[in-house]
Amino acid sequence: MIFAAGFGTRMGALTATRPKPLIEVAGRALLDHALALAEGQGLDRIVVNAHYLAEQVAAHLAGRAGVSVAVERPEILDTGGGLRAALPLLGPGPVFTLNSDAVWTGPNPLATLRAAWDPARMDALLLLLPRERAAGHAGPGDFVRAAGGALARGPGLVYSGAQIVNPGRLAAVPDRAFSLNRLWDALIPEGRLHGVVHPGGWCDVGRPESIPLAEALLAEADDVRA
Repeated sequence: MIFAAGFGTRMGALTATRPKPLIEVAGRALLDHALALAEGQGLDRIVVNAHYLAEQVAAHLAGRAGVSVAVERPEILDTGGGLRAALPLLGPGPVFTLNSDAVWTGPNPLATLRAAWDPARMDALLLLLPRERAAGHAGPGDFVRAAGGALARGPGLVYSGAQIVNPGRLAAVPDRAFSLNRLWDALIPEGRLHGVVHPGGWCDVGRPESIPLAEALLAEADDVRA
């Protein structure tokens, strides 16, 4: 599940006539950066949600094999409501979710999540970064990680926007629109919210000034590979 429904208001004029997932970074739409990660894991069922300027997202993805668009109408559903609404398209079982407003370097973040996923101990596994490797992100961090990987709220590690989640509990939430934070907060006291640290780079592309940061991060990774 790739989240691409937001209004992108922090992008200012850049999202006046196009949705944030179609803003280009290093000559490629943010949404295409996210899709490359999903397709790089061999996933044959990918759902992209859309709300703001949804017709542009749908047109961008038209004819792309294995990719469906879940348009949210009349209101935007936030991450929890959006994931729950898309479940008929995703099918049963745990789901990767990925925000579309970031770029990554290093190992595929979904591969890191897949390798660490243990459904016997977890109902959600979040991919995290230390603050010094969270380019474009301001703030003290989101979670503290115990030695065994269980998470608690607090300053420390930054949530990257990538996770594996068991969506079974979403059915019990009475609201139509809600954040996945609601699920995470229910899992924390049970020890069922876990985290793993991404070993590469990451840039949150939420503001115009983050675009050159993201392009520099990608260029540096290309130079290392060369």
